[in-house]
Amino acid sequence: MGTPPPPPHDNNNNNNNNKKREQSRNCVFVHGPIIVGAGPSGLATAACLHQNGVGSVILERSDCIASLWQNRTYDRLKLHLPRQFCELPYMNFPDHFPKYPTKHQFISYMESYADRFSIHPKFRQSVTAAEYDDAAGLWRVDTHTQEDLVQYCSRWLIVATGENAEPVMPDIQGIEKFKGPVLHTNVYRSGSEFAKQRVLVIGCGNSGMEVSLDLCRYNASPHIVVRNSVHILPREMFGISTFSLAMMLLKWLPLNLVDKFLLTVANFNLGKTEGLGIRRPKTGPIELKNATGKSPVLDVGALSQIKAGKIKVVEAGVKEITKNGAKFMDGQEKEFDSIILATGYKSNVPTWLKGSDFFTKDGMPKSPFPNGWKGEKGLYAVGFTRRGLLGTSADAVNIARDISQQWTMINKRFP
Repeated sequence: MGTPPPPPHDNNNNNNNNKKREQSRNCVFVHGPIIVGAGPSGLATAACLHQNGVGSVILERSDCIASLWQNRTYDRLKLHLPRQFCELPYMNFPDHFPKYPTKHQFISYMESYADRFSIHPKFRQSVTAAEYDDAAGLWRVDTHTQEDLVQYCSRWLIVATGENAEPVMPDIQGIEKFKGPVLHTNVYRSGSEFAKQRVLVIGCGNSGMEVSLDLCRYNASPHIVVRNSVHILPREMFGISTFSLAMMLLKWLPLNLVDKFLLTVANFNLGKTEGLGIRRPKTGPIELKNATGKSPVLDVGALSQIKAGKIKVVEAGVKEITKNGAKFMDGQEKEFDSIILATGYKSNVPTWLKGSDFFTKDGMPKSPFPNGWKGEKGLYAVGFTRRGLLGTSADAVNIARDISQQWTMINKRFP
């Protein structure tokens, strides 16, 4: 049955309009799993299911695959890890790609990946609610577009929206008073828009450091707020990627010794960062990553700009944003032309997944890696491991294997 066109807008008849829209809902039964999210996690899971002979439906709120990469990343972004650690299951990067592929190369890889495994997401399908129907033994997933309300039903629901679904917007006193632009890194593209400006960068992770470096290349004057301790490591040690070296050493040495080794080499190569106003955490970089998900900064040039004085480090936190700049916790006040929030991303699962205690209030699986991929009643999660694309691939393989076994049993029972 087709969907009627939406009624004309009438503020006096909102209740009637809502009833009509509810009546226009289409119901679609999906024989395979429903996957929410067409980023690397959703694509990897769909491909693994495909390889196991199981079809799936991907629901994606944007109009393209990998929308975070395509629409919410800065131009100079490259993969922080060598390409072999960022490949999705069953398909390598092209041989001609560099060791650290660019943003655009990674997007082209994912588009080729989708083509190879015949993955065709349903775009512009924003999931508003998903809940398990005990009576029917099915997941009911409500979506909406500008025209339709559609409910998809399936035995299996795979949450693939990941850790980075929504930008974290900090609540800073007075930020609404600032006369210049305030933007999150999810809309930052290039330092060319900030040439010769004084820019306050709030956040000192990989994004904050790389945005500050990018600003330097356009003769801007970035001031980066480094309120908390952070590990900065060289991207490579002895000509080998730091990540590769760490993974190799962990096969033979305990974690605490590997952390000590990495910090010794980092201090030798980069110097002690405390003298630059950047305190290291007491916990080692790998131990901290495993415990909290907080990644070390892999330096690609920002530290040399800090040493040269082109990137200013602000050790005190921001107390208040003013019309012309910011006041800091140490009493200083500085003027800025623009403010960039490099404050990271968060999961959005709690806003739409209902009636499940599989996720925390922060939208992360309660069970840590490697056991956070499977819940109850056909619920799965992929891309929440805090271990990048390697963790995503491991989850995707596990989920596809588990569902394919159920799929085989169901098909034997109901041929």
